[in-house]
Amino acid sequence: MSKENHVNESILNAEIKEWQKKNRIDHMTYLPGMEVIESEIQEQVLSAMNTYDYNKYTEADVRRALARDSRTPEDFAALLSPAALPLLEELAQCARIETRKHFGNGVNMFTPVYIANYCENFCIYCGFNCHNKINRAQLGEEEIEKEMKAVAESGLEEVLILTGESRAKSSVEYIGKACEIARKYFNVIGLEIYPVNSDEYAYLHKCGADYVTVFQETYNAEKYETLHLAGHKRIFPYRLNAQERALRGGMRGVGFAALLGLDDFRKDAFATGMHACLLQRKYPHAEIAFSCPRLRPIINNEKINPMDVHEPQLLQVVTAYRLFMPYSSITVSTRECARVRNNLVNIAATKISAGVSTGIGEHVEDIEEKGDDQFEISDGRSVEEVYQDLLDLDLQPVMKDYLYV
Repeated sequence: MSKENHVNESILNAEIKEWQKKNRIDHMTYLPGMEVIESEIQEQVLSAMNTYDYNKYTEADVRRALARDSRTPEDFAALLSPAALPLLEELAQCARIETRKHFGNGVNMFTPVYIANYCENFCIYCGFNCHNKINRAQLGEEEIEKEMKAVAESGLEEVLILTGESRAKSSVEYIGKACEIARKYFNVIGLEIYPVNSDEYAYLHKCGADYVTVFQETYNAEKYETLHLAGHKRIFPYRLNAQERALRGGMRGVGFAALLGLDDFRKDAFATGMHACLLQRKYPHAEIAFSCPRLRPIINNEKINPMDVHEPQLLQVVTAYRLFMPYSSITVSTRECARVRNNLVNIAATKISAGVSTGIGEHVEDIEEKGDDQFEISDGRSVEEVYQDLLDLDLQPVMKDYLYV
């Protein structure tokens, strides 16, 4: 970097910090227009996380958890503890048995389609953040149709629609139209968008969306405040209650995730599991899913990497989710390399993406205005390659596991 560029960047950073100081809003206070629901879930999740002392568990606690047919939150806590790490092989064997018992050897395949990367949030770890100088783009209806058609031609029957978190650029109506277009080509449609109110989730469900995934990023409210400096995403409780609003809006499934490596991954993983468990108890009909993303480098910041979450720790989290909530779906992200993903689907994961790009308009060559990626992926395999690799592992690729009648 030249001296001039370094000076310009320093000036920009100073301006951003000054702007933050003047415009800082309380991260625990709802903004106008945000729906407040009467729910005990947030208090229960945070209470469980804050009292979780993973250092108190012993090898005997872990072995007792492994020996049970069904596992309590206390067992889950033990399985996530440092005491469980030396027993990782046994965790993996038990998790594989549970996976085969409930899912057979089937692994669902899907791909994400990013339709816009405009964002109004300032999240310091995300490539889409509003202060990051990247190529921004939004697909029009005709371009969305081209993207969906191109993905469908690969044989996939499930798609995940993603946008940056900008109501101004990606309105609920815009996302609803994308769902209507996608419904012409796909059997299952997921959403990973900014959190909305329950009536808006109901509208998106009517447009064709089946499930909603929300990354809480971290359940540590104090840490969350330091990572989300501006925008609607800064409001911690509104995000945490998004899955419950989605279920109230009629979505049949909800997904949960912490971005492992932002904070203490054991506490975040424990809070994620408890959040899912408590909502499952409250809404027994809900289909529950987990994602296990690790922090990845982003455009303009290649030094972003997870803290203390290496492959063994990632496997520990995945197996703990499987053993605690054996009926839940677990997705393994392209944030991981092909070897790691193959290992995880052979043990506990039941859903895998393929033919992935986190950029805008990347599935069709003739879309001129393409947008930059959200993060660097580690597994660039095509749909055909992932399909064949699953077969080579004696697993059955599943394109469709849900029928509307």
